[in-house]
Amino acid sequence: MDFFEFLDTSVTPYHTVETLKKMLASAGFSPVGLENVAGMACGDSFFVERGSALIAVRMPRNFSADTRVRLATAHVDFPALKVTPNPDKECAGVRKLHAEVYGSPLYTSWLDRDLGYAGVIAYRHNEKIMMKAVRGDKLFKIPQLAVHLNRGVNQDGLKVNPQTDLDVLWGSAGMDAPHFEDALRRELSAGEEMLDFDIRFFDAQPASKGGFDDEWVYSGRIDNLSSCHAIAEAIVDASPNENDICVACFFDNEEVGSVTREGAGGNFLESVLQAIWLSGCASKSPVPLSAALERSLALSLDVAHAEHPNFPEKHELNHAPILGNGIVLKTNSQRRYASDVMASARLRDLCSRAGVPLQVFVTRNDMPCGSTVGPTVSARLGIPTVDIGEPILSMHSIREMMAIKDHESMTRLVSSFFC
Repeated sequence: MDFFEFLDTSVTPYHTVETLKKMLASAGFSPVGLENVAGMACGDSFFVERGSALIAVRMPRNFSADTRVRLATAHVDFPALKVTPNPDKECAGVRKLHAEVYGSPLYTSWLDRDLGYAGVIAYRHNEKIMMKAVRGDKLFKIPQLAVHLNRGVNQDGLKVNPQTDLDVLWGSAGMDAPHFEDALRRELSAGEEMLDFDIRFFDAQPASKGGFDDEWVYSGRIDNLSSCHAIAEAIVDASPNENDICVACFFDNEEVGSVTREGAGGNFLESVLQAIWLSGCASKSPVPLSAALERSLALSLDVAHAEHPNFPEKHELNHAPILGNGIVLKTNSQRRYASDVMASARLRDLCSRAGVPLQVFVTRNDMPCGSTVGPTVSARLGIPTVDIGEPILSMHSIREMMAIKDHESMTRLVSSFFC
């Protein structure tokens, strides 16, 4: 799927999973339940879904004592404003919706933007509880206070209180704008009773090219849909490996800590791998899963901080990635990233063989860095892991920026990893 189409379609984690499922199904992957994974045969390709997380697997042609796992991981979530259970408010002739902050967005970037809403509705139909993905077709806004009413804003900076300043303007009071739940009920058919919802606002402006030579991408959700797209494209285009299991894992909830059943801190990935090892095909291998994982490799994909041309002092001088100069190896002595010397060496070798340019990011000693799913996956499975990413600017803004060349490099790297 075209990268821009992927960005525009994947407006919530749920929609990202739906998009991934379509990509995989079109490439011959079969949807299976976790209880059926043990029945998969050599050469099979399948995917397992758990709510807003998904794992895709290409089984090897043959299992042997040398079989390893080639694992690539990313996360499907991104900072957002999540509609609260009772969101409706009214003030100054306007009906508003109150949202709860998800993750760590740059608050100011959400002001004066065209916002859409999307997510899922849980409903009951014929005594069954089901879930439906929805996406509204209206636009909304959080208007910024005019400079005339905030005279010092350009000198003192804009401070946003997430409790009081991020209510979304929904419609005119007294007009036809329904209460929020009533609007959601219109998405259901006769006989379907809404029970709950998970709805989020998102940047409604489509992804676009930028820069004088159209070398950049401007879009919402680049963190971390760029990684998801690179992995999905790679595993879709791959063929079953002769001996190794190729696994693409798309976790949710990285932005809030990963300790959920859909997150990297849950047992989803471990359960799928254990089920694979119970399959008739894998039972031919005399090596236990733990031993196979010890000599396997995981690529943990998440975006990296590119050097900001207006703030170069925010970066460590010799480890400041540049837009368009290649993918980024992320290392940290406090092990906020999983990369160790051997995993990093294997990545460098892989990049060399694939002809992919590589940069290295190390944060300043006086500035703590973020983290990824890499350390969690590595510790839980005992699999050597390296943290990598595409360099971007405006990370956690509602609209981020990256170089097209870097995304092409990342896709090429993961494709080489899976082949």
